[in-house]
Amino acid sequence: MKVACVGGGPASLYFSIIMKRVDPSHDITVYERNPAGSTYGWGVTYWDELLQTLQALDPESGSAISESSVRWDSWVVHVRDRATVMVEHGEEGFGIGRHKLLDILAERARSLGVRIEFEREITDAGELADADLVVAGDGVNSVLRERHAGHFGPEFKVGRNTYTWLGTTKIFESFTFAFVETEHGWIWCYGYGFGKDHSTCVVECSPATWRGLGLDRANQADGLALLEKLFADILDGHPLIGRANPDGSAHWLNFRTLTNRSWYRDNLVLIGDAAHTTHYSIGAGTALALGDAIFLVNALHGGTPLQPALARYERERKSEIRSAQKAARYSAQWYESLPRYVNLPPEQMFTLLFQRRSRLLPHVPPRLYYRMGQTSEHASESLHKVKHWLGSKVSRSTPPG
Repeated sequence: MKVACVGGGPASLYFSIIMKRVDPSHDITVYERNPAGSTYGWGVTYWDELLQTLQALDPESGSAISESSVRWDSWVVHVRDRATVMVEHGEEGFGIGRHKLLDILAERARSLGVRIEFEREITDAGELADADLVVAGDGVNSVLRERHAGHFGPEFKVGRNTYTWLGTTKIFESFTFAFVETEHGWIWCYGYGFGKDHSTCVVECSPATWRGLGLDRANQADGLALLEKLFADILDGHPLIGRANPDGSAHWLNFRTLTNRSWYRDNLVLIGDAAHTTHYSIGAGTALALGDAIFLVNALHGGTPLQPALARYERERKSEIRSAQKAARYSAQWYESLPRYVNLPPEQMFTLLFQRRSRLLPHVPPRLYYRMGQTSEHASESLHKVKHWLGSKVSRSTPPG
């Protein structure tokens, strides 16, 4: 099969690796519009289950990713001047620099015979007419998808809060949250290490807080200076590092959750952020993109013709990621409703922070929800109260485990 992958992100590169591993005779080219090494991004997160999968499917790249990753198994939360709450020996998480991840995947793909062409922009699948399969991994603003928007049916839902993705030279030993109250409302960040010299720091707040603090008008330098002051307790004097827009303004965004009605058209198929996005607060974007690549390869080598194979990929992968999409939606809503939780006692607030993916939590008074998890006896009693409070709608649901 002759395959053209448009976009040189993790999904396209890993797809090309696994395709070559399954059948070295595939003729695969990856087209990336930007120069080599020009990717923007700090660290990305993933979890132990994904690492095990990567090491099983391609031990060479899996081992390189593992060796280049930072690990953590503890979480720290700072709220105002209240005592820090820490949980140790939790689920093991990993951070790796996006640039390093792409380098590993690109090097491995080349070693298997994949061609990678940088500074080559593809704006129409017609430019690749000789390809048997065109994989659109060109991101959330996919040009190939938008050329056939009527078929794919993309739908965007824009989040209420504003956020910015920053780096810092502060090395976070634990996954760290910090919530700061200002006269204009709450602003918060979370940080995690991804290398020997840098960590990622994502900052988020409501639109009212963003405007009240003047972050909507500040240039990048002034905005970073203000954020460094607000989060001084966790930065320990280290700077925040951003990416300015061409006019020098700061890079603040509202997250856009993307879904598509269809994921393929003829021999064109969507993968990664071109197909779907999930809110960054669950740290699943890279893992889902790599999962897309794995599912697509499996579908293509199932012994069926191309169209049924792409239909299988769409059907099975949509079903597989549904739970992650729901979790991301509830997580984003939790942060948008932060005042509902942030004034709880530290232990309660921290517990509900980690329960933010629950579909039940938005509908239950926070203190009652917290008590539900204390003992099985109390949980049963609390659930009875919740059912009485919400009515039969909740009685058809099950509480989070």
